[in-house]
Amino acid sequence: MSNRGYKLEDLSEIEPKTSSQEKAIRYYENGNNLALTGSAGTGKTFLSIALALEEVLDRDTPYDKLVIIRSVVPTREIGFLPGTEQEKLDAYTGPYQGICAELFGKADAWNNLTKTNVIGFESTSFIRGTTYNNSIILVDEMQNLSFHELDSVITRVGRDSKLIFSGDYFQSDFKRENEKDGILEFLSILEELNNFEIVEFGWSDIVRSGLVRDYIMTKERLQIGKRNT
Repeated sequence: MSNRGYKLEDLSEIEPKTSSQEKAIRYYENGNNLALTGSAGTGKTFLSIALALEEVLDRDTPYDKLVIIRSVVPTREIGFLPGTEQEKLDAYTGPYQGICAELFGKADAWNNLTKTNVIGFESTSFIRGTTYNNSIILVDEMQNLSFHELDSVITRVGRDSKLIFSGDYFQSDFKRENEKDGILEFLSILEELNNFEIVEFGWSDIVRSGLVRDYIMTKERLQIGKRNT
């Protein structure tokens, strides 16, 4: 295997901050695929990337790469935008750049990891015909994928690969109820699958800040912003 830039020992060790994070880590370390759902600010994406990179950088696992897949909302017509495919996608990688910088203590960690093919970032617009082997696939912001897109992603999984879905139904950018409910239909299927665990994150799991926690608690208590059409 070629030089990958970072090694496992370069990755910061993570400790669960909430009971739901602890549960997610335990399920994952037992070999399960995950679906992390619920409130914003609970560290779902951060935890997913940390867990995935820990295995990808471990030479004793079958995983060679972390593939992050998301819908580039608000437009699925990304192909009509100017620039190369990579230039179009780069606008959506900011959160992942920040997470990688924190995990490795290096501002350019994301660039290093993508250049050495440890991480790949793709849109649902470009995955047709793809098979992911020896990969950990993180489907982030899953609430912005239609049922068809979620179905397409899970059917791309090849040999020696693992899945993590992450998202919050109430942050969906869809306007129509039948589109919003795609995630609920998809989760109902995952509940029936072997080696798939769903972890629900709530108010008590919000670690971003006290302000975020109080805001989300109040918004949901007042039922403002839910299921708007």
